[in-house]
Amino acid sequence: MRSLLNTLFFVVIITSLSAQIAPDKYYVQFTDKDNSPYSITNPEEFLTQRALDRRAKYDIEIIEQDLPVNPQYIQGVTSAGATILTPTKWLNGVTIYTTEQSVLDAINDLPYVENVSKMHDLYNPVKKSFFENEDYDEEVTNNEKSSQIISSYDYGFAANQIEQLNGTLLHDQGFKGEGMVIAVLDAGYDVVKTHQLFDSLWANNQILGSMDFVDRDTNNVYAHHYHGRMVLSCMGANVEGLMVGTAPKASYWLFRSEDGASENIIEEYNWVSAAEFADSVGADVINSSLSYVDFDNPFWDYTYEDMNGMTAIATIGADIASEKGILVVNSAGNSGGSSFPWVGSPADGFNVFTIGAVDPNGNRVGFSSIGPTFDGRIKPEVMAQGQASAIADDSQGVQFGSGTSFSSPIIAGMSACLMEAFPDKTPYEIIESLKDSGDNASFPDNENGWGIPDFMAAYSTLTIITNNEEDHTNLVSVQPNPFADEVKVRVIEKSARTIELTIMDISGKQIVSVKREAHFNTEINLSDDLKGLSSGIYFMKVKIGNFQEVERLIKR
Repeated sequence: MRSLLNTLFFVVIITSLSAQIAPDKYYVQFTDKDNSPYSITNPEEFLTQRALDRRAKYDIEIIEQDLPVNPQYIQGVTSAGATILTPTKWLNGVTIYTTEQSVLDAINDLPYVENVSKMHDLYNPVKKSFFENEDYDEEVTNNEKSSQIISSYDYGFAANQIEQLNGTLLHDQGFKGEGMVIAVLDAGYDVVKTHQLFDSLWANNQILGSMDFVDRDTNNVYAHHYHGRMVLSCMGANVEGLMVGTAPKASYWLFRSEDGASENIIEEYNWVSAAEFADSVGADVINSSLSYVDFDNPFWDYTYEDMNGMTAIATIGADIASEKGILVVNSAGNSGGSSFPWVGSPADGFNVFTIGAVDPNGNRVGFSSIGPTFDGRIKPEVMAQGQASAIADDSQGVQFGSGTSFSSPIIAGMSACLMEAFPDKTPYEIIESLKDSGDNASFPDNENGWGIPDFMAAYSTLTIITNNEEDHTNLVSVQPNPFADEVKVRVIEKSARTIELTIMDISGKQIVSVKREAHFNTEINLSDDLKGLSSGIYFMKVKIGNFQEVERLIKR
């Protein structure tokens, strides 16, 4: 379990290091992309139209980083006698296999190779601590189904983990992930082809494809490991009365970047290559229930100082993926109760949406990794159910599992639904709306982040923001916000004569309505009007003359 939610370490001064990254496997760093047959003026040669559309929507420039590795450089490495494993265009290198020092020497002599250095051959296979800290053996029975509110779906055993996020209401709005593409990076997807929970994905062509970055020769992600099957079910399961995931109508790419039998830094390079492929086929969301800290070769082990958002290979790749317009969602880790309680790689990324775990009652689970990152940023961002989560078993049923591996896809799937509702909002805006909706938003901390998000509240906030982008705004200012006992509204619209203020809860129910004579710089104290209001998110509709806007209020 070390690679799936515990970090891998690598000092990415990729400038001068190409080292053994697994037994007889190496990373070769190239110096440049000169004389490439590819050009940024012809991006359709290496990016699908869907990928180009995403970049155009977010106004993201095609740059040299997007160009594939120069195929002439790869051919040179092959001619030197190495077996090519996986290129990475973002890092501009390639992983290789060889047992011969002479081959390494020949590669190192190539004019476009920055360095290939051989490390000592220390190989002591260890169990993946990330997987070891998870529990998948809790079988469910029919009398253990969660009670659920009336909804368009019968979520079965997954009801609580979706209701906890107010995700049922978002689904009821008609947003179930349709048209969204989610890339899953994991260790393997056994029985996904035969398990009934995934029948609708196959029937409706929602499985877009797969790629094995661990074993490119066999390229069969369904012949390895169980973890990806469990993770996928949190999003894509769709059998009412048994289990429905958070994004049952989304489409999926299934990538195997993780070798479940070992823990080597090459898996981080696999992660980056998989993320690159996800970008090239136009994925909207990446879910990674993986983490890197410790390795079979302790030379590579990360320290807390490395969890700074700039060092680990997978972290660098994750932040690049986010720069391409992808929402990168990653498990916080399962080491919260250990001597290394912090989030690992790539969860320490600056733009990575890091997810911790709570129990069915909404309380943080002790194993959930914590922040801050070494440079002081709050992690995780938000929380979701990661204890007693409903997941697909290895036959045709459902079991309960515990681990941040499951809180991450629960959020990833719901986030895809929110992105479906607001296709023009950037991943950053999606993340910020969810953080603001969290039950810990007033006082975010390094155990719970901004807390459990309310997807319907985030939906309401984004609706208001979208409407305000088209209408007159900045009629008033509200201070303080969030507020406790006292809140004041100051009029900044200079033509004001009368102002109408209507306070609503997130469902749109009116709480207070106030109409006052007002002019520029008038201050209206709403403290008495809002006395007794419970903590939460509210909306204030402001109307002045022919202008109106809606402000979001947070009561502590």
